[in-house]
Amino acid sequence: MASDRRLPSNSTGRAQDQNGVSRRRFLAAGGAAAGAAVGLAGGLSVSRPERVNAASSPASGAPAPFFSDIALVNGKIHTMDASNRVVTSVLIRDGRFYQVADKLSGVASNVRKIDLGGRTVLPGLVDTHNHIVLMGLRPGYHTPLENAYSIRDVQTTLAARRPVVPSGQWITTIGGFNPSQFTENRLPTLTELDAAVFDRPLYVQVGFAGPATTNTMGKAFFTSKGIPVGPDGSIASGNGLVGTSPTQLALYELRQMQTFDDQMRSTLDCMAYAATVGATTQLDQGAWPSLASCGAGDACGCGEEPIPCGSSPDDGAAHAEEYLMHLPLVTLHRQGKMTIRVRVNFLEFETDPTLPHLKARLNDTWPFFGSDMLRTGAIGEFTAYGAVTLPHPVWLEATTLVAQARWRNENHSIVPPDYQAIVEGWETVNQLYSITDLRWVLAHVPSITADYLARLKALGCGVNLSGFTYFSSGTGPPYRTVLDSGIRAAAGGDGMQIAPMNPFIHMYHATTGRNARGVVGNTGQQISRLEALRLYTSATPWFFDDEPLGTIEVGKYGDLVVLNDDYFSVPDEGLKQLRSVLTLVGGNAAYDAGVLH
Repeated sequence: MASDRRLPSNSTGRAQDQNGVSRRRFLAAGGAAAGAAVGLAGGLSVSRPERVNAASSPASGAPAPFFSDIALVNGKIHTMDASNRVVTSVLIRDGRFYQVADKLSGVASNVRKIDLGGRTVLPGLVDTHNHIVLMGLRPGYHTPLENAYSIRDVQTTLAARRPVVPSGQWITTIGGFNPSQFTENRLPTLTELDAAVFDRPLYVQVGFAGPATTNTMGKAFFTSKGIPVGPDGSIASGNGLVGTSPTQLALYELRQMQTFDDQMRSTLDCMAYAATVGATTQLDQGAWPSLASCGAGDACGCGEEPIPCGSSPDDGAAHAEEYLMHLPLVTLHRQGKMTIRVRVNFLEFETDPTLPHLKARLNDTWPFFGSDMLRTGAIGEFTAYGAVTLPHPVWLEATTLVAQARWRNENHSIVPPDYQAIVEGWETVNQLYSITDLRWVLAHVPSITADYLARLKALGCGVNLSGFTYFSSGTGPPYRTVLDSGIRAAAGGDGMQIAPMNPFIHMYHATTGRNARGVVGNTGQQISRLEALRLYTSATPWFFDDEPLGTIEVGKYGDLVVLNDDYFSVPDEGLKQLRSVLTLVGGNAAYDAGVLH
């Protein structure tokens, strides 16, 4: 039944949230800043909303002491500030760094101390371009495979997920990995998936629209829905943009079974996973609007209002219900259950030359509004229709409106015609409405040249460096050229779709030039480990309206990650194996492996 898989509906058929708020009214920010207890495969754990330094009651039943502050001592703490200091201790008070020094002073008796045992500590890593909201909307119990390097690794990861997945529920992986990272350079087969998990249905999908693979239980379900599945569990792919493929039909069926509570749980899971790889702040870049639209003949029974009405069989993994996609995140924020910081851009994809949707967004939504845990951002990563078809009259008009409204703007750029048209368009708009102080951002730039970087820099713009080519050629972006240009630059993996979320995989790519197969494809564009780390730390505040993040300094957010090994000394291949043993966000534990005391 529809009521079993969608949000509660009123008599007109329009979905509502749990408080009866219509889909056009849900974006009210509020709530607290700390995280809730959630679990994920491999023993991931996250603290309750209470501070991590609030001790549990002793077995005697006597009142436990309250720790107002938390001190981390005896570490190798890389501040990543202007002086690039390495200190041994930090004190966090009221969610901010209060002391950063080799020796803490005036530490009261009610301060909890954690001995780091010489471990390396970095500022919480900041990802300036990804799709964490879509990751949270994945149907089933989404299980990242970006850290698997063989079919055996895939089997181990999926098997480790099984204990937390109720009987009858799906274990899924949708995007964020590629078979090229596996030794076998292929997807696992039905037999191999059955060997990992035989009593839960499994579904593993590459990228936007496949291909995909499934186990015996999954095959039985999909074939019952008329979806062709090969004897080896293979499900054919599409292009993720137009048309319907077996993979898209399979994803549609999984989405139809998903409830709002499922989306809430999945969003908590993806935040928990981010914390395990040290990613404490994420800038989400939106989703393509679902191709299910109400207005063409009232196909969904929702009246003539031209708004998305649920998932479509034509949708790929990068599509979402435009007016509902943020609701799980906003609800968790209201409940005080967020464990990492999320900033939300608004993707616009109109073709109507009157641009009613963009105009409403600019009139009715505030940029950089919210709390320190959840906040709105820019228009982007698209301003209007035009991914590889720039220049486009609608895009240029939309860009002009964004400049006139004095909003931040971010645009997607892959091939040279993209960045050439965008830069030239921005120069044209700048003659009408100055953008030089608005910090507009060109995203991805896998092949941008020095002359266009100079033109962007003259406009006061920055670039976001995405290593999504790690799964393919590994030939971009031109890290060395970008950094040598002096333009504002930060890193964002474009994770959850066509690239990993794990920042350490992207740092491996940036410093070695190697792709997932270990082949050097970015010759001459490699950067140092310190430079790569800056792209995820000290370079990032400019992209976040100068929020106090990215470094370990007095007054900044108390966000840090304690690593299982030393970032600066591990062998190159060891970069991909770096993980958190303790991640703090505002002094609260977003992840704790339980190895520090």
